[in-house]
Amino acid sequence: MYRVSAPRRGFTLVELLVVIAIIGVLVGLLLPAVQAAREAARRMSCSNNFKQIGLAIHNYHAAYKQLPQQMGGTTHFGGNWQGSSDANAPQANNVYELSWLVGLTPFFEQQALWEQISNPLRVPGGTNSFPPMGPGPRRTLANHNAANYDPWMTNIPSLRCPSDPGVGLPSQGRTNYGACIGDSVLWNAGNGVGNNGLITANATAGQTAAWKSEHIRAALRGMFMPRKVTKFRDVLDGLANTIAAGELTTDLGDRDKRTRPVTNNTANFHANNGKLACRGAIDPARPQFWAAGLTSPHVEITSGEHGRGYKWAHGIPLFSSVSTNLPPNSEICVDNNGTNVQNSYLSQGIFPPSSRHQGGCHVLMGDGAIKFITDSIEAGNSASREVRRDSAYLPVGSGSPYGLWGSLGTRAAKEVIDEEI
Repeated sequence: MYRVSAPRRGFTLVELLVVIAIIGVLVGLLLPAVQAAREAARRMSCSNNFKQIGLAIHNYHAAYKQLPQQMGGTTHFGGNWQGSSDANAPQANNVYELSWLVGLTPFFEQQALWEQISNPLRVPGGTNSFPPMGPGPRRTLANHNAANYDPWMTNIPSLRCPSDPGVGLPSQGRTNYGACIGDSVLWNAGNGVGNNGLITANATAGQTAAWKSEHIRAALRGMFMPRKVTKFRDVLDGLANTIAAGELTTDLGDRDKRTRPVTNNTANFHANNGKLACRGAIDPARPQFWAAGLTSPHVEITSGEHGRGYKWAHGIPLFSSVSTNLPPNSEICVDNNGTNVQNSYLSQGIFPPSSRHQGGCHVLMGDGAIKFITDSIEAGNSASREVRRDSAYLPVGSGSPYGLWGSLGTRAAKEVIDEEI
């Protein structure tokens, strides 16, 4: 009697390899879609954060009848502006260097942080307290010592775009959102206004207070003016046609042209080709990055704390402002005005918005709407001289030479926008 054995069932090696190959192909096809879906979610979250900031601006204006001041705070009254030790903490002040975001904190659900800032705060481990509004956010980590002012070091989730991976030191609390200061370079770091918030003469340069005041009014045409108060009524072009703020990318320490400042020591940033003064420093093989080993007139600002978006509480444009003279995701370029490279970011410069999103960035319009602006937006003549007083520049009252993009950044230049952006 013979026993008939049942045939064994299973995959052959060839069949198994075919199945593995098919799975690999499917994963390869699906992975980009998954990544795209994740970025779409991050982009939506980023837009929602910006929307909350827009609502905060409107609520702030409803409460105080003005916009939060870019570079506001407490004046220099003879005390120690920094408060770098327990002994001088009670005399600390911030010499009008606080960003627009500081005053907004209670309006985007950071009431607890605002309570720390607006009230005396005890020096950690010490016996003295900082006065309300704290010390200057300009100070470096090396100067913190016993006077480490915690609010300026706080990372606020609602000020961060999820698409930006930047974290940690040497930043002192990052932000991905900056106030729009218009299409000019002139004094866009507030240097035309003194540390007491007043316009003062500069006898050495032959500049009277009246002379400075006229130049400031003519050139600083953004919705926010450093060290000056603006209101919705100042936005004569209409809130829906004027950018209030834009995204900015924080520095990752990789020599990205959008986040690491470079200066040109010889350029006139206001004149023809001035806005392109740093183009010669870009690496032609990697056009999103600065070239290594720059030589004069180009100088890379290598101080670790001078990265884009590194100090949410600081009103200097490098940290918390955007300008509309170069298209989104263009290079930042600071006017050094000499050899003081360490403090070059305190001067003036070109600070386009930027983002980690593909092809553009978000902007917040004055009416609270969020728009995604592509890198290819019509931006006029990037090499043009700017609008300001003096015969060497475009006449006061001219429309922005930087096209639709520049027009969106000015609050009262009477430009007509006849298309949806």
